Amino acid sequence: MHKIPVTVITGFLGAGKTTLVRNLLQNNQGRRIAVLVNEFGEVGIDADLLRSCQICDEDETPDANIVELTNGCLCCTVQEEFYPTMQELLKRRDKIDCILVETSGLALPKPLVQAFRWHEIRNGATVDGVITVVDCRALALGTLVGDLDALEAQRQADPNLEHETPIEELFEDQLACADLVLLTKTDLVDEAELAKVQNWLQKEVPAGVKIVPCRDGEITAEVLLGFNAAVEDDLENRPSHHDHEEEHDHDDEINSVQVICDRAFDPKTLTETLQKMVQEQEIYRIKGFVNVPDKPMRMVLQGVGNRFDSFYDRLWSTEETRQTRLVFIGRELDSAIIHKQLSINN
Repeated sequence: MHKIPVTVITGFLGAGKTTLVRNLLQNNQGRRIAVLVNEFGEVGIDADLLRSCQICDEDETPDANIVELTNGCLCCTVQEEFYPTMQELLKRRDKIDCILVETSGLALPKPLVQAFRWHEIRNGATVDGVITVVDCRALALGTLVGDLDALEAQRQADPNLEHETPIEELFEDQLACADLVLLTKTDLVDEAELAKVQNWLQKEVPAGVKIVPCRDGEITAEVLLGFNAAVEDDLENRPSHHDHEEEHDHDDEINSVQVICDRAFDPKTLTETLQKMVQEQEIYRIKGFVNVPDKPMRMVLQGVGNRFDSFYDRLWSTEETRQTRLVFIGRELDSAIIHKQLSINN
């Protein structure tokens, strides 16, 4: 049988990977897509969001990490279980047209691609391409790699200067592995900022890699699928800062704190509190679900830096407990402090 093409979707925290995957599931054009979500943190926010994209079957399959969708697609949650999950998917290869792997925003794409060299996987699947999703607004504001102009000046003055932070190195590795760069949230910058970001990115990506603007994850599948790159056989041409390290998924000081409580929050008050917390701590990303007073629907909250977005994705079901569930991802975060600032007993 033919190998299943796998598209790896990588990119820093909050760039819009899950939004992109949801759009592909809802506009699959008859493709039977399996989605693997590799999450950072214990609360399954991203998988939950994908399962609420209005095409999901309520009944989960016996292997609890794989959920069958009503349009024939599959949604999977992968943490330390990539290998057994891939094995289960390969057993269904006659019912799958392609696989999407959404990496954690703090994961290096190259070690994941290397897994497709394992004999048990490479006979049944191949990495069709790597899509790196980049938040244009965050890059313009310098929240990923600092001031672009200052960074370029440093490089021109001394190309051997050791200036990168671990976050910058991670971001550069994500770009270096890309077959396509998807530039999201371009509607939040003006034309001059967009041009500056595009010009900087073009110098950072491998020769021939295109940079495609995208809004709200709305892009045709034909642009994202069908590279036929067999990336697992081309890793030597995709250099990484961490090529000589045995294991490196993310900086050791980066951690996540999860908040789960039955308390309801006013959205405006909660956002103001979170914005203050971002100023006081090195928080890269906040995401999750909020129980809003007197609202029959669950609110999805996503924050990157000082920018917070929210929407109501579905009604609370009668069988579930209305909870606020948030994941904070950052550097050396203290769970007790976060709970105290939210006035929640840890």
